[in-house]
Amino acid sequence: MEFLGPYVHRASQLSLLLTVAAFGWLLLWRLRARRWTAATPYDAALSAVLLFTLTSRVISPQYLIWLIGLAAVCLSVRGTCQRPVALLLIPVVALTSVDFPLFFDAAVAGGWRPTAVIVARNVLLLAAGLWSAGRLWRATVPSRARRRRTAPAPTGPRTDTDPVGTV
Repeated sequence: MEFLGPYVHRASQLSLLLTVAAFGWLLLWRLRARRWTAATPYDAALSAVLLFTLTSRVISPQYLIWLIGLAAVCLSVRGTCQRPVALLLIPVVALTSVDFPLFFDAAVAGGWRPTAVIVARNVLLLAAGLWSAGRLWRATVPSRARRRRTAPAPTGPRTDTDPVGTV
């Protein structure tokens, strides 16, 4: 189905702009990521597909198959940071299954029930995407405070006395 109206073109442009922003965030994440585990590529894949699904002009039910597959992979890898995000995708898929095919005709007719289901699904999907990106960032990018604490100590003559180490 294609929606026509006064703001459809602007919404489409915003969607493309958000896709570029998501790609930019992924590039920034990759440049800043320093902690890498066996689960990181899978976590990053789930986060990337979530972000690109969110910014897509169309959220097709088929896209959720990709997300569930990636979520299953993340759940099978020890050390994933995406476990709660993967579990949040379960109700997203359930709501999508209610929406399509059960409410499809009602959605075309403009009913409030399918609209509520779609809004609930999209809110959960947005929460999953933002949560996923945040968890990926925190798991792989060292914080500034932590970097300052683990910075090497300055070298030079000691100014303190160490009574334990003296003979």
